[in-house]
Amino acid sequence: MAMQPWNRVNIPFPSAVSSVHISYDLQTDVIVTDLLLDNEKVLKLLRCEIFHTEIKVLSGMLRMLRNSHRGMKTYKALKQVEQCINKLKNMNLDRALQDLTDLCPKNIQRELGVKAGQCEVPSQPTLEWTCLKVLGAAELMSCSMDRCSVAFLRSKQHLKLEEFITLNVVIISMISRLWVLFRGILVSLSSQYEKLLKLLAQVSEHKPMPFLTHSSLPENMDEFLCGSHALIVSKKLRAQSAKDLRRKMSANLPIPMGRKTVKEDLGVSMERDFLPDTDMKQFLMSFRNAAQEQTPSKDVSGTAKIEAFKKQLRETPSFCDMCETLQQILGWCRCQKLKTEKRLLKFLQLKCQRMRGLEASGSNFPRKLQDFKQEVCWALSPQGPVPKTLQRVMKRRKNRLITYCQRLKSCSRLSTVRFKEKSETQEQEVNRSESHLSEVDASRSTDTDVETRTHDDIDDIFASVGL
Repeated sequence: MAMQPWNRVNIPFPSAVSSVHISYDLQTDVIVTDLLLDNEKVLKLLRCEIFHTEIKVLSGMLRMLRNSHRGMKTYKALKQVEQCINKLKNMNLDRALQDLTDLCPKNIQRELGVKAGQCEVPSQPTLEWTCLKVLGAAELMSCSMDRCSVAFLRSKQHLKLEEFITLNVVIISMISRLWVLFRGILVSLSSQYEKLLKLLAQVSEHKPMPFLTHSSLPENMDEFLCGSHALIVSKKLRAQSAKDLRRKMSANLPIPMGRKTVKEDLGVSMERDFLPDTDMKQFLMSFRNAAQEQTPSKDVSGTAKIEAFKKQLRETPSFCDMCETLQQILGWCRCQKLKTEKRLLKFLQLKCQRMRGLEASGSNFPRKLQDFKQEVCWALSPQGPVPKTLQRVMKRRKNRLITYCQRLKSCSRLSTVRFKEKSETQEQEVNRSESHLSEVDASRSTDTDVETRTHDDIDDIFASVGL
């Protein structure tokens, strides 16, 4: 299978003229202006200091983990992210986009081109070559986002197992920031690709010089990317286009009297509208009434769903169909977060699967099927007398809770007894040490008394002799 032209790291530059003269009007001027703005956004993201800092952090993390964690799957996913970044560097995308900016006419040249009706713009081979570069970079960003997601999931598994908690928290934070940066670059590239195709259509109409003869460019980035990333790109582009449209409309409309604009310094200037005669009480009352109206409707829909399930259960002819119905009911209980009903239905599902095996071997249990239907209906809304089979389950659970509480009580009693014994032994040891010290002091005092007495007796003897 031949490699796609945008899947190459080094795409050969076309040996043709880089710029051509075409007829230039206001529509072409808008396309060129939008292309230059998107080109500037992509260059700002590629040359951003935060982006390069995160890449340095990733390379430093890989150097640190090279010896101790090189067998881990998280390390391998991080290594693949670094490989995608290195390929993006080797593409020299920023140089190609800078050359495109230099080939496009400047502001004064565009104004003169609109007046004269002609202007110099990049040629068709240059635009097609730039489109290939943009497609290759978009594919690399998509691959990098996939690898970041894999590394995130691997680190999350380690956190669940409580392994290398500090390391995995650092990796998750770093990968999350890189994923957001890659997504921003991908969205900017997709917006730029649309503008490139529009200008390419204008240039190829006036001065056709095809460079890609054996392949064609995709119509938009959604067709080129996979499903999840295409959805991300389309949502971001829609939000961005709606924001631009609102900005243009607000720029064209005059500000009514009595409206104040407040600017806040939160990194980006924001404008909020305040009307002097706005009454918030009516809005809050309507919101509260709507919330009160919605809560009973939710309960009514839940009871209606339970009644529909009960009707469906009563009409099931065999245990095989009962298993499928129970699977649907369990999914609904899981969505509604009904823990008690889900636990009882799990037990009944195991029983139904056992009866289904017996039924498949040729046996028939119409009476047991009717009793089982009543048990499932009671488990859906546990009210009233408990069926006999479920009484055993409920009693078993109650006994487990009782034994668990008794075990906790016994453990607490043992801990208190042990603490008392320990404190008593410590007191006895302290008393023993004090008594021993007192005995030692007493013996020392007696020894000193004996020594002083002997010394006195010797002095008396020598004094009697006259010495």
